Amino acid sequence: MPNASSWSATSPLLLLWEDSGTRIFLSLLYAVLAISGTLSNVMVIYLVFSFKKLQTTSNAFIVNGCAADLGVCALWMPQEAVLGLLPPNSSSLRSPEYRLLRGGLLGLGLTVSLASHLLVAFNRYVLITKLPSVYQALYQRRHTACMIGLSWALALLLVPLLPGLWTPGSAAQPSPRPRDGGSGYTGLLLALAVLGQTALLLHCYLGIVRRVRGSAKRVSVLNFHLLHQLPFPAAPPPPRRAQRRLSSVSVLLLCCVFLLGTQPLVWVSLMGFFVRPAPPALQAASWLLLCALSALNPLLYTWRS
Repeated sequence: MPNASSWSATSPLLLLWEDSGTRIFLSLLYAVLAISGTLSNVMVIYLVFSFKKLQTTSNAFIVNGCAADLGVCALWMPQEAVLGLLPPNSSSLRSPEYRLLRGGLLGLGLTVSLASHLLVAFNRYVLITKLPSVYQALYQRRHTACMIGLSWALALLLVPLLPGLWTPGSAAQPSPRPRDGGSGYTGLLLALAVLGQTALLLHCYLGIVRRVRGSAKRVSVLNFHLLHQLPFPAAPPPPRRAQRRLSSVSVLLLCCVFLLGTQPLVWVSLMGFFVRPAPPALQAASWLLLCALSALNPLLYTWRS
């Protein structure tokens, strides 16, 4: 069991457990996620830049998310894996500068990654539900570059202004009177931001499903050349009913994985603000699920491509 007195906003995620066997297991888990996430994100970026056919607007947002996830998998997770093998009273865990660096890396990567999820969803929503002229006017090259730049600017703005926002344990670990302290409001802000982003993402994907399933004429847009990144076989083209069914399954899978990765932290944070702090193990598990999305995102968007 974790030592409650050692769990704090400055602790590495899921790693300050008294049982050395548990810490070693979790360190190996981080190592596996770091290696698999780094390889998959690098592969997606390499393929998009290597093949002109894959250089579409939607894939630009996917590559943006992969670059952010690469920071989490290649820079942040290996540090957590190593720190999990150190004793809880190690000086490395107590250095405020090093804790700030780890929190900044995690915050930058997760903020841009979540923003990229929304950019991909909105891009596909406009592509399928609006006229091609509307899509082409909205997603010109300079507009796409501005959207990607804004996602990084937002992350760079939030990381120094809210240093505790992306610190594992702090958002869901408010003081006994959360309304009098900043940590409780930080957790509430985190939960509301992720909830808002999730609502917009679900609106986009459910709108896609309704349009594809409800209008046989609009199904022909699936042959639009910018939709090659969607999970449909290139040739031979399946019947329209099969296309609609495959699109629905793909959207459902993406939404389920996204909800599984983000919602536990949302409700743990809300519980910590309005009721009482959740058990340390539950807090840690919710953060691990959110961070694991960085390793799963490349597979999530390319599993049928």
